[in-house]
Amino acid sequence: MTMRFISMIRIEENTGKVPSEQLMTDMGRLMEELTRTGQLISTAGLRPTSEGVRVRLQRGKLSTSDGPFTETKEVIGGYAILEAKSKEEAIELTQRFLKVHGDDWDFECEVRQLDGPESGSEA
Repeated sequence: MTMRFISMIRIEENTGKVPSEQLMTDMGRLMEELTRTGQLISTAGLRPTSEGVRVRLQRGKLSTSDGPFTETKEVIGGYAILEAKSKEEAIELTQRFLKVHGDDWDFECEVRQLDGPESGSEA
C-alpha cells in the first residue's frame, strides 16, 4: 500500500535568487523520472505573495487581506504531491529534489502525509 505526502518548499521570497538553466534541466529530468515511476503525482511553484490574498475567518466574520504579507519571513514557494510506501521514502524523494539545487541554495521542505480516500489513509 502507498500513501500520499505533500512536500512544501519554504523559501525567503525576496532573495532575488533565480534558478539556472542547468538547475531547470536537472529538475525536469528528476520530475520526468518520478512521474514515470508513479512517485510524483503533481508539482508546481507558487506565484509571489504580492499576487496572493489571505482569507480569514475570525469569530464568525470573514475578511480578506491582499499580499504581500510582509510579516512573514518564509513562505511556501511550491509543492510536490508524492506517492510513497512510507514517510521515510517521502523524505528520501524530497531530499532528491533538494540535492538537485546544489550547494548555492538555502531552504527547507516540510513533508506531511495527506489524509483521505485518495491518499492511502482514511480521514
